[in-house]
Amino acid sequence: MIIHKNLLFLCSANRWRSPTAEQIFADLPGVETDSAGLSADADVRISTEQILWADIIFVMEAKHKGKLQQKYRKHLNGKRVITLGIPDNYTFMQAELVQLLESKVASFL
Repeated sequence: MIIHKNLLFLCSANRWRSPTAEQIFADLPGVETDSAGLSADADVRISTEQILWADIIFVMEAKHKGKLQQKYRKHLNGKRVITLGIPDNYTFMQAELVQLLESKVASFL
């Protein structure tokens, strides 16, 4: 039996890390993915709807978890928020970033 999970990936600007994560996990059976950024200038800014939709929220850095909790605390009730500890040192789909994401996210799928 496949368990369906909605995974939301968050970083600052939604340019490199979270879109990479969204793409690499999108084709897994039973998994839906989305991504957004927490900064005012993010390509796609986080929305309440995305938070409510997500079963698990992955943030790249501890500062992202803090921002998320500060701004969306009332919508996070019971949500699992996982900090991956991936710094903003990578470009979109960079091999090292893909490998890091795969290794850190695998245990939650």
